[in-house]
Amino acid sequence: MNKAERLNQELIFLNYKNFFQVKDLIEEFAISKRTALRDISELEQMGLSIYAENGRNGGYHIISYNLMIPITFSLEEVNAIFFAIKSLNLLSATPFEKSYSHIYDKLMATLPQLQQKQVQKMQQVIQYYNAPTIAQTKFLETILQTALDEKVIEVTSQQFPGSRLLLQPYDLLYRNGIWFFNAYDFTDQRWWTYRIDKITNISTSDDTKPLTRTQLEVKNQQDVIQNHPIRFKCALTKKGCELFQKNNYPNMELQTESDRSFMVGSYSQNEFSYMIEYLISLGNNVTIIYPEALKNGYLKEVQQMISQYSN
Repeated sequence: MNKAERLNQELIFLNYKNFFQVKDLIEEFAISKRTALRDISELEQMGLSIYAENGRNGGYHIISYNLMIPITFSLEEVNAIFFAIKSLNLLSATPFEKSYSHIYDKLMATLPQLQQKQVQKMQQVIQYYNAPTIAQTKFLETILQTALDEKVIEVTSQQFPGSRLLLQPYDLLYRNGIWFFNAYDFTDQRWWTYRIDKITNISTSDDTKPLTRTQLEVKNQQDVIQNHPIRFKCALTKKGCELFQKNNYPNMELQTESDRSFMVGSYSQNEFSYMIEYLISLGNNVTIIYPEALKNGYLKEVQQMISQYSN
């Protein structure tokens, strides 16, 4: 068996043990002592929690066992899992330490040879393209953990120079190669979406009592009503609808009226420039119906683009 298969079989072998010695792996898998020690090191990296006991009768105590949960999947389900891993592997930054190629190898090793060949063939036939991560995200894992732990953090960001933000992260989202997170701002008492790659420093704040997720959801709903007062409506072509479905934001939705398609929603004045950029990306597949200020801002941006070619 290859290395990936051997490591997976070693995990299964150790699954219900509390203690093992190097010789157990040597005898069970017919490997050298050097290979066994190297495998033990890699098993630790894969998640096996152990500590060594020195001495004549020493070995390795397993802190947490029952790592493997036997689940049976159909071939179609197996293909779906590997397809998902393949798509995630395109991201150069995720909130998780383990690489998806490493997970891929571990899962592949659990399959019979026939299924391995079928999965490999499927991987060659189906191609998946997505925007890779285009910006460094140093604090991605930290923000995920603070959202899970429901903690308040102090943040400095290039988005808001000179300001120290007091935030409670709610969730993370990935759009067009960039990681964002939604959070409640305790200072301004409002909801906002922040770019993780723009953050320069994070520290936990114990002075502010955190909100529950239910309370955060209420804050979000209140923010939509209070801080996004400007309503908009735009007509979309058929291609515009396709572009909208590929890329849209929570403050907008698609509606159909008399066989015509419209993009409707609301925004705050602070989001005006983002709205213009988004509408420009739709090209001639969008027509702004209202408000007039949004239409004028759009036309001004178009004129500036045209002026680049007028000289």
